[in-house]
Amino acid sequence: MKKRILSSVFLLTLICTLAVPDLAQAYSYGDPTEEKVAEAYSEMSAKLNESPPNFEEANKIFASVKDEIQLHMGDDAVQAVQNEIDNEDKEAVITNMQQVLVLNISRRLENAESDFEEYDTTRKLVGKADATYKTLSPVVKETNAELDDTIKNEFEVLLDSLGNPGLFGVGEKESNEEQFAESKKVILDGLKDHFDMKSVEIGHFGESATEEETTGEKTDWTDLSQLSNWLPLIILVVIIVGVVIYTARKRRR
Repeated sequence: MKKRILSSVFLLTLICTLAVPDLAQAYSYGDPTEEKVAEAYSEMSAKLNESPPNFEEANKIFASVKDEIQLHMGDDAVQAVQNEIDNEDKEAVITNMQQVLVLNISRRLENAESDFEEYDTTRKLVGKADATYKTLSPVVKETNAELDDTIKNEFEVLLDSLGNPGLFGVGEKESNEEQFAESKKVILDGLKDHFDMKSVEIGHFGESATEEETTGEKTDWTDLSQLSNWLPLIILVVIIVGVVIYTARKRRR
């Protein structure tokens, strides 16, 4: 009898391990500090700042993110950068790429606001927008240190405004959508003026805040902050416990 119960406990442990491979990583949604377009901008700038500017390598780097830019920001954004690369106008290429990054920040924050209740995803999107701004920060700081400090502070406010659903209510913190909207406006208005852009709005984005991205992120079922994602595991445990109890009672007979 004791052996049978131990075997059932072992089976339960094994199934739980397979069902939830790594609880410590269940909150991982990709690296929020990584943003491919921002990284491409940094690499392109480095190549263009060589003497003489290396337009061939810059073009190769741009080609690696061209599809993503086209998907999310449209043909015009791609064509604007590509034309200046073809014309070998270093400053224009860098300026256009900076504006692409501003649009990417806008895209992330708009998506986060439209799906504000999706905490883990919005946190990721704000993190990626912040990572993009960190790439632009030296450019802003060079001519307007006060604006740079303001935008950095507003990103902190953005993250705080998301609140925290906690785990089963533990560590729960209420979100503040109004504060999020205010901070988003300060950031986008500041970037729009600094980079001399008519608008930071995009006609339509190619990504919803609830859509998966091909960045090695965990899928939604591993988000254990959502109670519904525990249900299959709880049901499994109940079934196994039921089998153990049934087996024990049968042996007593």
